[in-house]
Order: sequence, then C-alpha cells, then structure tokens
Amino acid sequence: MNPAWPVTLTDGDVVLRPIRLRDQRAWREVNRRNRDWLRPWEATIPPPPPGGPAAQRPTYRQMVRHLRAEANAGRMLPFVVEYQGRLVGQLTVAGITWGSMCSGHVGYWVDRGVAGRGVMPTAVAMAVDHCFRMVGLHRVEVCIRPENAPSLRVVEKLGFREEGLRPRYLHIDGAWRDHRVFVLTAEEVPDGLLNRWRRARPGTTRK
Repeated sequence: MNPAWPVTLTDGDVVLRPIRLRDQRAWREVNRRNRDWLRPWEATIPPPPPGGPAAQRPTYRQMVRHLRAEANAGRMLPFVVEYQGRLVGQLTVAGITWGSMCSGHVGYWVDRGVAGRGVMPTAVAMAVDHCFRMVGLHRVEVCIRPENAPSLRVVEKLGFREEGLRPRYLHIDGAWRDHRVFVLTAEEVPDGLLNRWRRARPGTTRK
C-alpha cells in the first residue's frame, strides 16, 4: 500500500482530495462560472504541424482517467480543492521525477469567489508538505505567467524562492508564454510549509 496516494489532506475549511468521476457536475459548474477569470491562464493545445491531425481537448471523463493512471504510475497527484464542503478548484502535482532529481511541479486554479481567503496558499502548503514528507520529493516548483498577479501572490505569501524566467515555456491561452519559476526544496522548510504559512498569515496569533 502506498501511503502517499490516494490521500486526503485537511486544514480547517480547506480540503485536498483525489479528483473523482462523480465530481463532474460541480467541476463543470465552477469552470463555467469562472470562464473569463480562468481563460488567460489555461493551458491550450498548440496548432498541429502542416498536414498533421488537430489535437482534441479531452472530455472530463478522459481527463480524470488520465490523471488516475498517472497517479497510479507515481507521476502525478491530482487533487480537487474543497472549501467549506464545496468544490472550488483544482491542484495537481505533476511531472514527478525520481532518480537523482526527486522533483515535481504544482499547478492550480481556484474559484474567483473564494480568492483572497487563503484557500490556495493553504492548499499549496499542504500539497508541498505531503510531497516532501510522504512522497519523498526534494524539490517542488511552480511556474507562473508574469501577468498572473493572483497566482504570484500565492507563492509570495508562501515564501517560494524565484529562480528565473523560462521564455515561451508553455502554450497558454493560444500562444507560447513566458513563465517565472518559483522553487522550494525540502531543506528550506524543515518545520513544514503549512506551519510557516500559519505563522505568516495575517491575523495569526504569534506565541
């Protein structure tokens, strides 16, 4: 039995749990309401080479089955984010690499209606702690478009270290986009990222 997956992580009103086929209705509803909010940051499929077949976006069921297969193979941790019992976003640890690297990268999105409440910093902190303590990763990175101010605030709040710029790194919103790279290694958060976030969070009583 693998203690690292499947797993449910909880801190107060914020829960990370594996994405499920039966989440389809709630997942689609959140995406529909947030279409304009999310579109500038969503991954897109680049045009095919001349004469090549056009790639199609997967259906929800195809997406979940792919995420499950990758999770079972140890290459991904596909979570949904719940806040106060309601599905409000998604967080995926992907690109998990072993050997001499032991690294992965985190991607996320959240319902605009709960943005600014600390939901995503808490979710990212829980996921990073799980990656370091249970999965066995040494390095976790987050790559963000320079224009994505809400996502940049998440890594800034959590104290991720910026490593630089990756030009034309990912195909986002119809074009190849630059991304800023933010990183943490296990040695940088010996007491856990969630503990550090709790201490730094506005309104937290410090002892």
